[in-house]
Amino acid sequence: MKRRRFLMSGMAAAAAPFWAEETLEAMMQHTNTASRPSELKITDLRVATVARAPMTCPVIRIDTNQGIYGLGEVRDGASKYYALLLNRILGENPCDVDRIFRKIKQFGFHARQGGGVCAIEMALWDLAGKAHNVPVYQMLGGKFRDRIRCYADTTESDDPKIYGERLRKRKEQGFTWLKMDLGIDLVKNVPGTLTYPAGEDLAGGSRKEHMFTGIEITHKGAELMADFVGTVREMVGWEIPLAMDHFGHISVHSCIRLAKSLEKYNPAWLEDMVPWQRTDLLKEIKEHIDVPLLTGEDIYLKEGFLELCKNHAVDLIHPDLATSGGILETKKIGDMAQEYGVGMCMHFAGTPVSCMANVHCAAATENFLVLENHSVDVPWWNDLVEGVEKPIVSKGFIKVPEKPGLGITLNDEAMKQHLLEPGYFEPTPQWDKDSYRINDRLFS
Repeated sequence: MKRRRFLMSGMAAAAAPFWAEETLEAMMQHTNTASRPSELKITDLRVATVARAPMTCPVIRIDTNQGIYGLGEVRDGASKYYALLLNRILGENPCDVDRIFRKIKQFGFHARQGGGVCAIEMALWDLAGKAHNVPVYQMLGGKFRDRIRCYADTTESDDPKIYGERLRKRKEQGFTWLKMDLGIDLVKNVPGTLTYPAGEDLAGGSRKEHMFTGIEITHKGAELMADFVGTVREMVGWEIPLAMDHFGHISVHSCIRLAKSLEKYNPAWLEDMVPWQRTDLLKEIKEHIDVPLLTGEDIYLKEGFLELCKNHAVDLIHPDLATSGGILETKKIGDMAQEYGVGMCMHFAGTPVSCMANVHCAAATENFLVLENHSVDVPWWNDLVEGVEKPIVSKGFIKVPEKPGLGITLNDEAMKQHLLEPGYFEPTPQWDKDSYRINDRLFS
């Protein structure tokens, strides 16, 4: 009341209507008076690891001195320790998202090694949004769309009619984009389809890069795999985009041979045909085929994507936000790709926490096309969080939340039912030692 009287008495008569009682009342209703953003400090970083969602997913919580917290998630299949090692954020103001990210990004790397940095970045945005009482997408510059298109992982089958039926049911669920796995394992027992050194892993689990396995697909093998896709394509229709992934660790020439056989079925993209860092080889494949190429789920930070885009080595990029650098870095990646005429799809496999981070980023990135979701068949996945419409993926789309931060809260009871290990966001004082005595500056 004292502030109100002071404002009213200090205004000129012409300005008085702006500071009318009802105007001030409305303003206060939209201000988060429970938070003082300039005084916010990080006090702890805690973890609860979810199992079988369908992957293992460490969810982190960053606590503060004002009682509000932020949620993030280490990438699926990665270790919680990637996040816990970054205790140097204690004492920081979480609203300084970009500055803290630049402080810790040196401790991330490609694939799942980027998971800790990205989890913290997500949680910082969640905290900043809660402190300022706005959704994350608004702090990124606003949204281009109100709902996010999704495609879903679908269980494989060696029978193309069974696989086609499963994909057709995805259409019935409302999905407007499909993806299928298409590996050389489909033809490995058919004589005359593959040549390879005896004992070589044909399932794609080899730690060798594709070019060093000696595995080649014959014209017969490529045509049989194309016939498999043809059956699926006829069952799902020609109008819907149908992407393909997990071909196996085959050579560049085999990639070209297979892609040429698949052209007649108009794939939406061929994914990760060779490792992402082989820019020249991807460009060689791209120059010999008439099918879009896509890669990127294992790239950390924008520099790797820049190399692909400026060399026109791919048609589409596919960052996983839990590896690529988090929410803001992934938006920067999308904006950069747009300058080179490259669209952005997004890879995702995790809990609704990371899902909502992806949703805010996708909403705020103009050249976004579609977001993956591996969890639409996990019956309890939606139960892990509150605050959003259920089911989260509805008829192939996710509605962009309008609540502050990521727009979700955890359902503690549901989370505790699906933990990998005992302990639910326990304090982590053992990770606080020596955090300010480490000299990790990268220059002299």
